[in-house]
Amino acid sequence: MRRPTPTVWVGRLPLGGAHPVAVQSMTNTPTREVEATTEQVLALYRAGSELVRLTVNDEEAAQAVPEIKRRLGEEGVEVPLVGDFHFNGHLLLRRYPRMAEALDKFRINPGTLGRGRHKDENFQEMVRIALDLGKPIRIGANWGSLDPALLTELMEANARRPEPKSAHEVLLEALVESAVRAYEAARELGLGEDRIVLSAKVSKAPDLVWVYRELARRTPAPLHLGLTEAGMGVKGMVASTAALAPLLLEGIGDTIRISLTPAPGEPRTKEVEVAQEILQALGLRSFAPEVTSCPGCGRTKSTFFQELAGTVGAYLRAKLPEWRERYPGVEELRVAVMGCVVNGPGESRHAHIGISLPGSGEEPKAPVYADGQLLTILKGENLAQDFLDILEDYVERRFSKA
Repeated sequence: MRRPTPTVWVGRLPLGGAHPVAVQSMTNTPTREVEATTEQVLALYRAGSELVRLTVNDEEAAQAVPEIKRRLGEEGVEVPLVGDFHFNGHLLLRRYPRMAEALDKFRINPGTLGRGRHKDENFQEMVRIALDLGKPIRIGANWGSLDPALLTELMEANARRPEPKSAHEVLLEALVESAVRAYEAARELGLGEDRIVLSAKVSKAPDLVWVYRELARRTPAPLHLGLTEAGMGVKGMVASTAALAPLLLEGIGDTIRISLTPAPGEPRTKEVEVAQEILQALGLRSFAPEVTSCPGCGRTKSTFFQELAGTVGAYLRAKLPEWRERYPGVEELRVAVMGCVVNGPGESRHAHIGISLPGSGEEPKAPVYADGQLLTILKGENLAQDFLDILEDYVERRFSKA
């Protein structure tokens, strides 16, 4: 069950409440490079990103935002744009009102707004601009940029405890406190609960789980989840999944981003793909048909079932854009491609449609099951194409609008 929160509208996208967990991403092009940034936003959007965050770090970036928004509009794309501000956001938002108007949400880091009185004034300025324009904000604390004064305050208070906590525990407490105090300050300035999203990023999975449970306990705000600096490749994907899955299964989290370090030449859209896979694996959303396939064992010395699983997966990806238009709900399709008689028939019956290939020493025939019932038995050299034809026919029959 999802944690109850207010609904925050970011452009036309609702966050929180009973709405699905949204997938967010961030460009890594210099925002001042309008063409490159627009192309990357389009790529992220087409991959399934429902919000895209842009770095707004200087005057050239601020001036580029309205043009990026205009070009996206020419493409018929209305994906919400989030401005990522640090150090000088209060200045840029005031000096460049067209930029402020073009953005759909402002990300404010309470640890990069200055120190002492200036920090409070800069925060107030950004919140007032959000109020004037009717924009939501994300208060995004990060343990890599905590306010030293706040950390010192909590460390001194900890030293006076009968049983002091570790420095690391106090650091996590300070991160939560930073986000909560900023949330309360924004509310005192008049920003409604329906205009604030919270986040507090760390780079270790157990720490993230603790921090977000605390945020969920102490505020009603919708929460943006993400393991900051998750890393590259398998490490980054596994770490992000380990951090987000427990929270999402507890109903904590309203938007997510997977902060992968891309390998050279790797598309930025990888982070969107991983976010979708996490939500789909947890049963929270469906983005594409799913293929269940076994890992293989001593019963499956032939590689044919592996090749067929790859063929079916590629076929589904290629057909999905067309199928989405013609067959509503096809994203929930489950297909099984199994390698032997041990689990093959059972997994195939559990899927919408599945095939159980013969393992070593088994009779060379492949039963196909649809909706739990034996549909046919395939044999011969054209088995792969025959199964794809059956799959196409099944999709048309099950998901056709007619």
